[in-house]
Amino acid sequence: MENYFDFYGIPISFRPNQAEVRRIYYANSKKYHPDFFTQESEKKQAEVLELSSKNNKAFELFSNPDALMKYVLELKGVLNKEKTDALPPMFLMEMMDVNEELEMLASDFSVERYNQILSDVQHRADELYREVAPILENYNEATTSSSELEKVKNFFLKKQYLLRIKEKLSTFASR
Repeated sequence: MENYFDFYGIPISFRPNQAEVRRIYYANSKKYHPDFFTQESEKKQAEVLELSSKNNKAFELFSNPDALMKYVLELKGVLNKEKTDALPPMFLMEMMDVNEELEMLASDFSVERYNQILSDVQHRADELYREVAPILENYNEATTSSSELEKVKNFFLKKQYLLRIKEKLSTFASR
């Protein structure tokens, strides 16, 4: 797995300093701009093009908190890339109720019910975030425990599930 933190020379973090990320991105953009290497060998041009692409991918990743969370969890070996990580059974039981509400909403739409479900889902997402915010904000590779990383993984998986529910709800918004 490509390590974009090493490439940017910054510590692994769920919340890297965005000003520093932008500074490094722009410096790398100048350093690896393909137009500056038109007189070089094809091999060197290909190498620079690859570094330029890597710089763009790193910047895009560091600019997307959800993608970055997934990336860090995969980098640390906590999240399985093959998507075989399971959600906690208690959470799935809670989501059964929400999914039943969605089914009822589909068959008998009500603006009040729609707003209530949307509010409940957002409230759950906010609660989940509050539980892991200190870990996300203060992550330190040397001091963050594996159990804390597991909490972040569970948060990530639950958040993805809640986002899918919000997507389903958005189909009702046009009604």
